[in-house]
Amino acid sequence: MAITKEQLESVEERVQNIVSVYEAKEDCLLQILHDVQADNNSLSEAELIQVARAMDIPLSRVYGVATFYSMYSVRPRGKYVIRICESAPCHITGAQAVIRAFEQSLGIKMGETTEDRKFTLEYTSCLGVCGVAPAVMINEQVYGNLTPAKVQEVLATYNED
Repeated sequence: MAITKEQLESVEERVQNIVSVYEAKEDCLLQILHDVQADNNSLSEAELIQVARAMDIPLSRVYGVATFYSMYSVRPRGKYVIRICESAPCHITGAQAVIRAFEQSLGIKMGETTEDRKFTLEYTSCLGVCGVAPAVMINEQVYGNLTPAKVQEVLATYNED
């Protein structure tokens, strides 16, 4: 998908404003990428290029960081990213059944995004809430002690908007 001149100028201005907050310090790259990604839940090629330019660092460095950490995505994602824990405690307490319930409810498989770009399903490493396994994190909200039946309750709160 081609980007218009107006869209590119908007990206340039937005990224420059974010980078200037951190004074283009390379040790702030993680936070800069986090802030840039906040609008669309993913990082576009144009945004990565602008971050590299604004910080005067190689694009390969920016891209490497953006693709290394699971909190970032260079592929379009939904408004709500559902991260399903795949650690041992979640696995043995029923995460696979919870995964199937999310997939069936949303009509997508793990790693996919709904057509309306509302939801994305992703695996994640330990969420650190093993006492309430199986658990998922939707954006910043954690849900524990999940069962397939509870998946519908959780999704209902996000389907209201």
